[in-house]
Amino acid sequence: MYMDFFGVCLDEIANQAAKMRYMFGGKAEIPLVIRAACGAGVRGAAHHSQSLEAWVTHIPGLKVIMPSNPYDGKGLLISAIRDDNPVIFLEHKVLYSIRGECPPEDYTIPIGEANILRQGKDVTLVAWSLMVNKAISAARILEKEGIDAEVIDIRTLVPLDKKAILSSVEKTKRLVIIQEAVKTSGYGGEIAAIVAEEGLNVSIKRVTAPDTPIPFSPVLEDEFMPNETKIINAVKSLF
Repeated sequence: MYMDFFGVCLDEIANQAAKMRYMFGGKAEIPLVIRAACGAGVRGAAHHSQSLEAWVTHIPGLKVIMPSNPYDGKGLLISAIRDDNPVIFLEHKVLYSIRGECPPEDYTIPIGEANILRQGKDVTLVAWSLMVNKAISAARILEKEGIDAEVIDIRTLVPLDKKAILSSVEKTKRLVIIQEAVKTSGYGGEIAAIVAEEGLNVSIKRVTAPDTPIPFSPVLEDEFMPNETKIINAVKSLF
C-alpha cells in the first residue's frame, strides 16, 4: 500500500529483481510492476507520507515512473505492464482524487519521454508527480508578473529524458527543480548535477521539503510541503 514499507522487501527488489536480467546475460525477463502509494498531504504522519523515489532510482536495473495525471497514469501503466524489466510505479495519494481525460481504449506512453506542459523562455520548472500541478499553478501566477516559465513533467525518473531538460535550460538559462522529498540526496540533486556536468551557464535552485520526518499536525504538514509560493520565490531569486 505505501512506499514507506519498501524496506520490508528491499532485498527482493534491489538484489533479485533488479539484477536478475543482468546476471543471466540478458536471457531472463522480469515483467514485474510494483505499484505503491507515496507522498504527503493526506495527514498520514511520518510512517505513511514519504516520497522515497531516490531509494529506487539508485538501483540499476529498475525503471521508475511517477505520473502526475490520469491520462499519463493509464498510458504509462500499460507501458510498464508490457515491459519485460522490473518497473516501480509510484502513485501520489493526493492524485487519486484528481480527475482528467482518460480514453477507455488501450494506449501507451513511452517510458523515458518527458512532457513539456508549458512553453516558456525565462525559466525552466522541472517536476514530477504531484509537484507538476504545483509548478503549473506557479507558472500561471508568474506569467501575470511578466516571467515566462517552461514546465517539464519528467514522468519517468529512470530512464530520464535528459535531452528535454537540457534543451530547455539551454534556452532559459535558469532552472528550478521541484521535489516533494526531503532535500538531502533527493532526486532533484541528480537533475541539477546532470545540468552542471554539461557545462551550461545555468542558475539552479531546488524547491524541496525540509530534512525532517513528516509531521502529523495539519498546519505543520502544510508548511512541510513545497507549494506555489515557495516555487515563485525560488524563481524570483534567479532574476
